[in-house]
Amino acid sequence: MSQHSDRHQSELLVPEAVLRRAAEHLAGRYTGIFSPETVERAVFESYAALRETATVHTHLSALAPRLAAERLTARAQADGVVAKTVPEVLFVCAHNTGRSQMAAALLDHHGGGRVHVRSAGSAPTDRIDPTVLSVLAERGIDLGAAYPKPLTDEVVAAADVVVTMGCGDACAVRPGTRYFDWAVADPEGQSPQMVRAIRDEIDVRVRALLSDLNTAPRTL
Repeated sequence: MSQHSDRHQSELLVPEAVLRRAAEHLAGRYTGIFSPETVERAVFESYAALRETATVHTHLSALAPRLAAERLTARAQADGVVAKTVPEVLFVCAHNTGRSQMAAALLDHHGGGRVHVRSAGSAPTDRIDPTVLSVLAERGIDLGAAYPKPLTDEVVAAADVVVTMGCGDACAVRPGTRYFDWAVADPEGQSPQMVRAIRDEIDVRVRALLSDLNTAPRTL
């Protein structure tokens, strides 16, 4: 076995080295905002959170820095260290595999950069529903890089608007944040036709939300 292969196998079994390198790289983005130690802790905590629900672990070392960056940026926004340039909207459902992913993708698509969107799950699972991916692709929206994310205090604190769908009281109520609860059916286990109907209902609600935020949607 080659030295490269030995190293690769070792990193799969013990990802600490991979995570530390990722944290070192990520720390440069937050110079003057967070210490390297804080960034490293966020990366390791994010890895642990993702590992709790993942059935396959080989990709988590790549996802953990992405989740850590989202959490750190949200924390900096909530603390007023990083300014918000557009409204921040957070969609939350139970698993972050269907409704919240569709809503976030559609809002991001229609908003055209005039709103920043996050999504999370109160009890996330390890993959996005394949039918959800398919019906969004029909609208020209690619969710290939998306993944289910756990709900964290940082993203809630940074949000100007929080929209929940079937996750009860998962989000803490914060002064100055607007909250909506959308009664939308869960696409899990549904036929493609039903998931399309759910997508279209969410699309109508997303357009109304954009109008409420004084942000004109783009035409599909």
